[in-house]
Amino acid sequence: MINVFEGETANDIWKSAVECLHGSGQLTKSRIGDTKEILHSVFSISDPRQKWITSRFPPMNPAFALAELVWIVSGESEASVLNHWNPSLPKYCGNSENYHGAYGHRLRKHFGIDQLERAYYSLVNNPDSRQVVLQLWDSKIDFPDELGRPVSDDIPCNICSILKIRNNRLDWTQVLRSNDIFLGVPYNFVQFTSLQEILAGWLNLKVGAYTQLSDSLHLYLKDDKKMNIQDKNQPKNEDSLSISKEISDELFAELYKNMKLLSRNYATKEDLKQCINLSRDIESYRNIMVIIAADSARRKGWLDLSLELLENCTNLLYKQMWFSWKKEQNK
Repeated sequence: MINVFEGETANDIWKSAVECLHGSGQLTKSRIGDTKEILHSVFSISDPRQKWITSRFPPMNPAFALAELVWIVSGESEASVLNHWNPSLPKYCGNSENYHGAYGHRLRKHFGIDQLERAYYSLVNNPDSRQVVLQLWDSKIDFPDELGRPVSDDIPCNICSILKIRNNRLDWTQVLRSNDIFLGVPYNFVQFTSLQEILAGWLNLKVGAYTQLSDSLHLYLKDDKKMNIQDKNQPKNEDSLSISKEISDELFAELYKNMKLLSRNYATKEDLKQCINLSRDIESYRNIMVIIAADSARRKGWLDLSLELLENCTNLLYKQMWFSWKKEQNK
């Protein structure tokens, strides 16, 4: 049986999937706890820019989602940088200097080619290609051992991405072996619809449909007890990440350089203020840096500075999500 969840926004279909898990999920054991699971699920988002899950409670962390996006596009695997925006990450991915399954490193460095760049050139020169597949799973280092034991705490849940140009739009299909509806899906949507937007900008195309195939969609029972759905009237995401490859490369290099500085203990208040002044004054990218910097200031105990920085964010959705996240952390 195939379960299909489709709609205009990620938030709407996420809620439908949660309801399905509650009603039809089968009890399944896993190495870290019992789950409710449904197999062979398909998510289809017709407007991938509306990628944010706003009805999940506790709310998702927009600063971590955006920091992880920059980390991925930059091809990085250094754990300490990303852990600054999510200190609990080692609990899920292990304590290591570099994360084993880091998506960005897999996409841009691990296999000996920059897959994002190769995809760009391939589709520029052959827009009808059916052969553009971004590989994340590496059987040599990800396959369980002979006794079925995981070889790492950080085995990629995402297997591959399939890109096609149809009707002058970039369609993106994402394939996952395992997908946690609470901790995984909200961030997966941000990660890969954003990559879709970025590649579409490089190709000077509009964004097409986003389709996600989740072979095991599940909800841990321990999370089911604390998760609720709260319907809120949230503004639309008006920011676009679609810009030329040249400018995109420049901006992401700058964003990651700033992130790396902010993640260090020696970062000053002046560093945080300066980092939002990007060399290219592109509003959507400045908004990303503002949210990342504001949360860094909060984590350093500089709440007044975080509020000052947020005044520079023009994305109302980002701001509302950040304040919801902050409110929950203060309880």
